[in-house]
Amino acid sequence: MSHIIDAHSHLWWVQDTAWNGQAIRTLDGNGSRSAFLGEERQMLPPFMIDGHNTAEVFLSNMDYAQVGAAVVVQEFIDGLQNSYLKDVQTRYPDRFFCYAMADYLRDGFCLQARRLLGDDGFRGLAIPAHRLLGRSLTSPEMMEMFHFMEESGKYLSITLSDGDRQVAELREVIGECPGLRIAIGHLGMAAPPVLPPWTNESWRQQIMLARNSNVMIESGGITWLYNSEFYPFPSAVRAIREAADLVGWQKLMWGSDYPRTITAITYRMSYDFLFRSDGIAESQLELFLGENARRFYGFGDLPALPYIKNMSE
Repeated sequence: MSHIIDAHSHLWWVQDTAWNGQAIRTLDGNGSRSAFLGEERQMLPPFMIDGHNTAEVFLSNMDYAQVGAAVVVQEFIDGLQNSYLKDVQTRYPDRFFCYAMADYLRDGFCLQARRLLGDDGFRGLAIPAHRLLGRSLTSPEMMEMFHFMEESGKYLSITLSDGDRQVAELREVIGECPGLRIAIGHLGMAAPPVLPPWTNESWRQQIMLARNSNVMIESGGITWLYNSEFYPFPSAVRAIREAADLVGWQKLMWGSDYPRTITAITYRMSYDFLFRSDGIAESQLELFLGENARRFYGFGDLPALPYIKNMSE
C-alpha cells in the first residue's frame, strides 16, 4: 500500500460557538467533553484533556496509523478556525491541506472569502451546506464567490444535506464553474434515516455529481454514519462499493472525520476495516485510500511511515 491520505478531518484550537442559539463549547474541568446543543457530549477522546484539537496530536495519530497527509475542513459547529488553520498550514505545509471557511450566514461573506484565499493564502473554502438549508447555493453572492474561486484555481469542499435537496443547486454551480475543483463530503450523507443509500435514488443523484470531471466524493465520517453497526462496518463497505459502481473508484477518496470518530474507534480502525472486507481489490484500495487524494490535491513527497509494533504485540 502506497501513502494513505485522509481527505476529511477537523482541527481546532478553541471550540466556543453556537448553533441555532445553543452553545457549543468545551466544558470546564474536562476538556474532552463539550456542551453541544443542550447536551453534554464526548467531543474528543478522553485523553485529550485540554480542549485543544491540535495538529501535533493529529500528526502523532497519523504517524502511528501510517497516514501521510490530511485534508482539514471546517464546520459551523466548531466555530471559525481560520486563524489556527493558517498557522497549521504554515508550519506543516507538506502534511496538511487546510480549508478556510467564511461566515456564509452573513452578507458580505464573498469579500471575506477573497481575503482568506488571497491575503491569508488558503487554497480552498469549506462550505457545510447541509447547515445552510433555506439559503441558496446559487445566490448572486455565492456565484460571485464560486466564479472567483474557479478563476483563481481554488478548491471547494462541500457537504450537502442527505438526499437530493441541494443537488440541483450544486449541479448549476458545476455547470457555471466547470473548472472549480469540488470535493463532496460524507459520501453524500450515505445513511439516510429510512432507506439504505443503494436503494435511494436521491442519494444516487448526489453521488453521480462526481461524473463531472471536476468533482470528487470523499467518505469523511463513514464510520460515524454507520456507528450503530460498528466495526467492521459492512454496510459502510457496501455504500462505498455502490458509489464506486456509479462513478468509478478513481472518483472516491477516503476520509476519517477525525477526531469525532475516534471517540468510538481508533484512528487506524477508521480505514483498516476496508482490509477486512471482501470485494475490494488492492488496486481499488490504492486509489481510494490515497492516490486519488494525492492527484486531486497535488500532494508532493510524503514521509515514509513504517509500521511500529505495539508493546502488546
